[in-house]
Amino acid sequence: MSRSGQVLTNPVTGERAVVRVGNEDGGDPEHLVVDLYVEPGGAVAAEHVHPQMSERFHVLAGRVGLRVNGEERMAGPGEAVDVPPGTPHDWWNAGQQVVHVQVDVRGATVARFEDLITTLFGLAHEGKTNAKGMPGFLQVAVIAREYRDVMRFTKPPAVVQAALFGPLAALGRARGLRSAYPHHAALVITEGPAPEG
Repeated sequence: MSRSGQVLTNPVTGERAVVRVGNEDGGDPEHLVVDLYVEPGGAVAAEHVHPQMSERFHVLAGRVGLRVNGEERMAGPGEAVDVPPGTPHDWWNAGQQVVHVQVDVRGATVARFEDLITTLFGLAHEGKTNAKGMPGFLQVAVIAREYRDVMRFTKPPAVVQAALFGPLAALGRARGLRSAYPHHAALVITEGPAPEG
């Protein structure tokens, strides 16, 4: 659960998210707005789909590269890109400065999306991801099975994920891997001043 002013960081992907509107702020629990700052060379871990959520990326500073439903484009200050539920998408900082994007997320799985982000960012803080921010394959299987209503990576293909991730997730859980780790919130989330505007 998020509230205005919280800051979430991922040291591997170069992302810093400042919550502007969280689901603990007394508004719509299916709505989240963050100011996302991404370092040069930073990017989301991998192309993915949100089955039940939409995202709107409004670029405030810098240049963002996006691939939405297979179509690649660049967006600069003042431009916005909408990603409807079920649409494959990927994004990255396409410039040489920190990019600032306001991300508006809406849908029934927003609270679970926040939990997923905390898990992925926490694994990055612990050094348990590769250079792109992806955890090992067994950990991905455990996370993917738990959060398949929230997000699905596009690789491997969905049919392969459906066949393999169940048994791999069971193996991962038997080895002590979890879909969420309570201590990650303390690694990932800090309390900042309430955002302006």
